Amino acid sequence: MDSSFLTEDLQVDLLHGIASQRAAADPFHEVLDRLVEFASALVKCDSCLIYVLEGNELVLRASKNPHPEVVDRLKLRIGHGITGWVAEHREPVSVTQNAAQDPRFRLFHELPEDSYEAFLSVPLLCRGRVVGVVNLQHRRPHVHTSRQIRLIATAGFLVGAEIELARLEDANSDLSEKLQTRKFVERAKGILQRDLGLSEEQAYLTLQRQSRQKRISMKEIAEAMILSDDVKGNSQIT
Repeated sequence: MDSSFLTEDLQVDLLHGIASQRAAADPFHEVLDRLVEFASALVKCDSCLIYVLEGNELVLRASKNPHPEVVDRLKLRIGHGITGWVAEHREPVSVTQNAAQDPRFRLFHELPEDSYEAFLSVPLLCRGRVVGVVNLQHRRPHVHTSRQIRLIATAGFLVGAEIELARLEDANSDLSEKLQTRKFVERAKGILQRDLGLSEEQAYLTLQRQSRQKRISMKEIAEAMILSDDVKGNSQIT
């Protein structure tokens, strides 16, 4: 059996693995790590980095090489560097050699990979919208085939949908938390208005002041007040 057939088999297996993880709703970073694995197996690269678009910035979220000091911390603006250009224009960029001489290139001193010769950057898309970028880098000059670029882009579509889903889940979770906090605060305000004869504004300011003094959230202050009121109410009943 020739090596090209084995390579295609591996490509199918890895793409299937990414799709399976997405269907199983695996942890976000595991999905990104799977894309790093796929891209690195498809194109024998020396580095693979994945940036996720969060607001107006691209945040480094996964890396083939260990970079604990910058993963989840390094950020760059849309349009900044080759990566930012790819996110802005939603088009892949392949530089076969002398990547640092490309006019779009920007040096990030935190990443030694920026001294590498070849650079492939592919957008991660979901419904035509950029949600991230995957970068492959090589120490020596390297030509990326159109097939390799298409396959990485295909994997990117799968992961792009996962990134978008994670963003929606985070937004829903944040909204749910805000609604819950508001519910507790409203009830705590009612307790203060009833027991101390405060106005609604005075009750809110009292909760806010206690939150600052005790250095805990207003939700925690409100929960403690509600619990105390419930205990007091139960003791009066008995």
